[in-house]
Amino acid sequence: MRIVFMGTPDFAVPSLQALIDQGHEICGVYTQPDKPKGRGHKLLPPPVKELALQNGLPVYQPLTLRDEAVQEELARLAPELIVVVAYGKLLPPRILELPELGCVNVHGSLLPKYRGAAPIQWAVLNGDAVTGVTTMYMAEGMDSGDILQRAETEIGPEETAGELFDRLKILGAKLLTDTLEQLQQGGLTRVCQDESQVTLAPMLKKEMSALDWTMPAQQVHDRIRGLNPWPCAAAVLDGKRLKLLGSRVVEHSGEPGTVWDLAGELVVCCGQNALRITELQTEKGKKMGGKEYLLGHPLSAGAVME
Repeated sequence: MRIVFMGTPDFAVPSLQALIDQGHEICGVYTQPDKPKGRGHKLLPPPVKELALQNGLPVYQPLTLRDEAVQEELARLAPELIVVVAYGKLLPPRILELPELGCVNVHGSLLPKYRGAAPIQWAVLNGDAVTGVTTMYMAEGMDSGDILQRAETEIGPEETAGELFDRLKILGAKLLTDTLEQLQQGGLTRVCQDESQVTLAPMLKKEMSALDWTMPAQQVHDRIRGLNPWPCAAAVLDGKRLKLLGSRVVEHSGEPGTVWDLAGELVVCCGQNALRITELQTEKGKKMGGKEYLLGHPLSAGAVME
């Protein structure tokens, strides 16, 4: 098929690679503009752009798709199908109606659950046991189009949002290739989303880093997992800010927020049970385990993690 691909971050890279491997004619790759990063604010290309250039594919980086000239340029590419994976921009009606076979999206949740920008993170934050990916036809509403296929996977009890992200981007690419194969054969039925089952997954904010130790340990644990790798759960111990990157629920009781050195393990009491901190990072320091942290930072009497 003659395809225009739209995507930006790492999550979209395996899907673009899968289309290349399938032998589709990729007539254009649309991605977000390069962004400044690092201390030198050097402009760096999105991961999708890097893969496209490596394969000699034409790259387009418009600031908006609502510009008439941008839409005319896209129309001249004459795609049979547009594939969208974590592009980061809404498609206006004219573009949705442009390709003969429509616009197909890969979304990182089991729609209609978790429509929005951060479906993978919210599945972990909410302590879900199962999530997955969905392919769907795109409509004007956010992630509201008809479902084509879904693929499920279990979420590990210690799995972080970042680790789940890496698994779902591969699962999404596999589902995309299967979806396109079946579309070509005419073997797929569109399924309308049940609007009564819709939940939202808004973008994460830095303000979410603060933890509430009065919550049950399992909920705090899910928050630590769901905020890793960004913006990361954070706390203050002995006046120093820490990023909390990994934890496990353990049976222990005490005033919420009190910190214990239990047989060399860093344990924080919660509203119910406690958490053993398995990985953390000091400001401007390296990542380390709770045991390693205690070796260099003995706890003061009555220490509290704020």
